[in-house]
Amino acid sequence: MIKKILIANRGEIALRVIRACRELGIKSVAVHSTVDENAMHVRLADESVCIGPPSATDSYLSIPAIISACEITGADALHPGYGFLSENARFADILEAHGINFIGPKADHIRLMGDKIAAKAKAIELGIPVVPGSDGEVTSVEMAMEVAKGMTFPVLIKAASGGGGRGMKIANSESELKEAFETARSESKAAFGDDAVYIEKFLKTPRHIEIQVASDSHGNAVHLAERDCSLQRRHQKVFEEAPSTVLTEDMRKEIGDIVVNAMKGMSYLGVGTVEFLYEDGKFYFIEMNTRLQVEHPVTEMITGIDLVREQIRIAEGLPLSFTQEDVVIRGHAVECRINAEDPATFAPSPGTIQTYHPPGGLGVRIDSAVYSGYKIPSNYDSLIGKLIIHGDTREQCLNRLERSISEFVVDGIKTTLPLFERLLKNDDFRKANYDIHWLEDWLENNKDKLVD
Repeated sequence: MIKKILIANRGEIALRVIRACRELGIKSVAVHSTVDENAMHVRLADESVCIGPPSATDSYLSIPAIISACEITGADALHPGYGFLSENARFADILEAHGINFIGPKADHIRLMGDKIAAKAKAIELGIPVVPGSDGEVTSVEMAMEVAKGMTFPVLIKAASGGGGRGMKIANSESELKEAFETARSESKAAFGDDAVYIEKFLKTPRHIEIQVASDSHGNAVHLAERDCSLQRRHQKVFEEAPSTVLTEDMRKEIGDIVVNAMKGMSYLGVGTVEFLYEDGKFYFIEMNTRLQVEHPVTEMITGIDLVREQIRIAEGLPLSFTQEDVVIRGHAVECRINAEDPATFAPSPGTIQTYHPPGGLGVRIDSAVYSGYKIPSNYDSLIGKLIIHGDTREQCLNRLERSISEFVVDGIKTTLPLFERLLKNDDFRKANYDIHWLEDWLENNKDKLVD
């Protein structure tokens, strides 16, 4: 059994894992850069180790420093959180070589799903529906033109090693294809060290639907329903909810069964998320994230299942603590990502939080690691915290969200709270009449209303 877990991360997700450890009676180790020495995850962990200067490259992404921290503290397991090294197959291999239990999937699965071309091929093999597109890598403009003509425009050129919208370009016509292809390749090379790209049909008004899965080493695999993450800006999620308003119970079961069978087929281990675009009643595989998602709390709120606890149990070799029949959707949940950003321009707003007063009450959850007097560094992600709301219905959720935002005080820096205040007054948002392009269009038309 695991005795001590080192959390190779920071902020709210590090705190989330520490809380799970505390409830399970497992010792926790926080790692931190010099700029994070007063961070809440450092304060609340049983032990802490400084692993380097503010730069993430020299601290949270430094594999030698993290391995050393494991050896110094005697940590026998490591939780990567999300971001940083969470989907680094080489890191998982190194941990195994050092006899440290990686609380995550097998390195081979991280490697497979990190390559978007290989992941798509595997999805087809496993019976998961995919977006029409090229059979593997597209290596020239001429080849790209041939593939695009067979699908009709617009098309999407995507980096094979991409993520977060980087290395992704839309070509609306033949005249735009050459520039989109070359730009996607150069962005991919710069961001990921790999210029391989492929082409998919560009869906005009899809929803972003993702299926949460969990699989153990005993052959069990389950899905925990779906999350709708369609409100995005530059391919980054802003607001998530569960369950989706566009899926029926039959559709949920159909896609859930497909995903579960796929997880069993590849002997997946751990928790993960299979992401789809959904349009006109059809699902199209985008990618699989082989880690815990930022938005995992909305799933926890509607199912009552602690996903971090399950991750730890799976890593210990234990079977899942629940079956598919035990997964019951209760009510509705939403999550707002509250960032230290200008609500109109999304420019980062680092600085000192003068006053921090989070909301409370029935159905309100705050996953955050900030406090009054905390200085948000400019070196990392701008996430202040996640406001997660649960209610019996979506309408109750949104009303409770509106009330909670009115109580939420963060003084000293700019935040995205005004964005959600404004969204809650929009009829399309209230009725869930949106797709993955809706938010960017809305922002373009409402910038002036978000300026102080």
